[in-house]
Amino acid sequence: MADNENLTDADWREKLTPEQYRICREKGTERPFTGEYWQEFGSGNYRCRCCGELLFEADTKFDAGCGWPSFYAPASKTAIREHMDTSHHMVRTEVVCRKCGCHLGHVFTDGPQPTGLRYCINSASIHFSPDKK
Repeated sequence: MADNENLTDADWREKLTPEQYRICREKGTERPFTGEYWQEFGSGNYRCRCCGELLFEADTKFDAGCGWPSFYAPASKTAIREHMDTSHHMVRTEVVCRKCGCHLGHVFTDGPQPTGLRYCINSASIHFSPDKK
């Protein structure tokens, strides 16, 4: 993908659908049980919708029952960054793509082993690349 570091707001609006822009660039959230990937359990990888960076591998995805794609670990420790999010009168940990800053979702401490984490990710923020068979 092209160098996304120099994209303007107008460039992002042209590159993304209005819903993807709202979620990825304005830190929105899709409604539960509506995203493209919440029920996807095929093998493959999940990449950043904005820049294509590898974020999650399908073998770390699990059904958390929350209506969003959930993973217990990122593809690598350098794939994401975490920020404190105090919006909506809550304290949460926001997860963004380290490469381009795309808002992905939040991470919680109620996930399965081996990490005990649940990366709750918006489908609009990621793109699934199935394994080629």
